[in-house]
Amino acid sequence: MSFDDEALDLEAVFTEPPRPPTPEPTTAIYTRDEANIHSEEDWKELKIRLVGSHPLWAHHLWNAAIALATFLDANAELYRGRHVLELGAGGALPSLVTANNGAAKVVVTDYPDKSLVDNMKHNMSENVKEELIGRVDIQGYIWGHAVEPLLDALPPDSRSHKFHLVILSDLIFSHSQHDALLKTCELVLSDKTPTNVLEPCVLVFYTHHRPHLAHRDMEFFSKAREAGWTCEEILQKKFLPMFPEDSGEESIRSTVHGWKLTRRNEQ
Repeated sequence: MSFDDEALDLEAVFTEPPRPPTPEPTTAIYTRDEANIHSEEDWKELKIRLVGSHPLWAHHLWNAAIALATFLDANAELYRGRHVLELGAGGALPSLVTANNGAAKVVVTDYPDKSLVDNMKHNMSENVKEELIGRVDIQGYIWGHAVEPLLDALPPDSRSHKFHLVILSDLIFSHSQHDALLKTCELVLSDKTPTNVLEPCVLVFYTHHRPHLAHRDMEFFSKAREAGWTCEEILQKKFLPMFPEDSGEESIRSTVHGWKLTRRNEQ
């Protein structure tokens, strides 16, 4: 029995039209506020590469990340000489700011997808000063899972062996993940000790992208309070809306909110 080679051609067997090619990565520029530039050697901008497309929305530089980066640049005492963890980092702009501004260790994480992890590594290598890059660790991490790999990235002689600052930038729109996010934050945040000048905290910056679901976004803070966190809104800042064609009140969709979460040392 013989076979016709043409009959076995894949295009003949699978008649589904070919998928369009994955979009190429894009680049967004973050320009530093001149008030924070004190010498010619200081960094002035960051070039953030974004994956071309991703179901987890990592192909956007979100307004919340820009607002948080600016806040961190102006408040370096929160992390200078301390340990920082970012969850759901995407392009990792806030982490880049902390790494360049003197954090002792920065652990940058997002979902363990190769394209996301590779992109975070690219942004770190392109934007972090060479003498500081050794202080950065990049991992794939699923919220709510074991935190040992995150803690193991910290210096072994670290007294607390935990993080002083945890960054959540535009994550709470994922309502099903509120419990997982809070669980990770609880497990990784350092306890307050007499030697802590500043209390360890979680910074949560976000926009109500779907105004009709804003109440669901805010459930994150209700759950946090029930779990023993103190929640304080520290910032509101207006931007152009990310998606002008979306429905809902534009003034809501264009506002970034910043919150600080702290908890007392219960020991």
